[in-house]
Amino acid sequence: MFKPTVMLGLLCAFGAAHAADAVTDAIQASYVPYRIALFKTNSNAQAEALQAVKQAQQGWAQLATAFASPPAPYDRDAGFAQSLAEVDKVYKKAEHEIEANQLGEAHETLEHARDIIAALRHRNNVVVYSDHMNAYHAQMEWVLTEGPKALDRPEGADELIAQTGVLTFLAERLKTEAPPEYAKQTEFGVMLAALQKSVADLKAAVLTRDAARIREAIAKVKAPYAKMFVKFG
Repeated sequence: MFKPTVMLGLLCAFGAAHAADAVTDAIQASYVPYRIALFKTNSNAQAEALQAVKQAQQGWAQLATAFASPPAPYDRDAGFAQSLAEVDKVYKKAEHEIEANQLGEAHETLEHARDIIAALRHRNNVVVYSDHMNAYHAQMEWVLTEGPKALDRPEGADELIAQTGVLTFLAERLKTEAPPEYAKQTEFGVMLAALQKSVADLKAAVLTRDAARIREAIAKVKAPYAKMFVKFG
C-alpha cells in the first residue's frame, strides 16, 4: 500500500488534475462493483460479494479488450497492459477466496487492486476523486491500527495528535476536491458530514489525552468512511 505521506505528496502535486479521457472514465465505471465487493467482503456477505467481484471482473475484462491499444495519456505507459493483467489476477484470486467463504482473505486480496489502479493513474499524472478517498483511507488505517498502540507509549499521545492532524487535512480535501456531480447531491453531503464529524470527534478526543475517550473515538472513524466509499469512493 501507499504510505500516507507518499499519497499525500501525490495529491499535493497533482491535486488540480481531473480525469478527462476514455480510459480513466472506463476505469472509474468498472470501479463501482469493485467497491461493492470490497465492502461486502468486509461485511460477511458472501453471496453479494461473489456477485460483485464477478461483475468487477467482467467489467475489467471488457476494459482490457477495449483498450488493448490505449489512447493518451496511457499510450506511452509501458506497464499499462501488465497493470491490467495484475488487477485481473487479483479479481480471480478474490473470487476463489469468496467461493471458499474466506471473506477476510478476499478483502485483503481486493485491497491490492486499489493500489495497482492508483499506481497506474499516478504514472500517467491522472488524479480522480478515488485518489483522495484512497489517501484518506491510508491515513485512517494508520489511526485504526497504530493509534491504539501509540496510546501505550509515553510519547504516543503527541504522535496521535500529529497523525490526527493529517487525517483532518485529508478529510477536508474530500470536500474541496469533490467533483460538481458529487457536491450537488444531498446524499454525498450527508455522508461527508458524517465522516468529517468522526474526525472532528477524534481530534477533540486526542486533545484531552484521555485514553478511553480516544479509543472510543477511533472505533467510530471507519464506518462513515466505508459508507461513503461504497457510493462515492
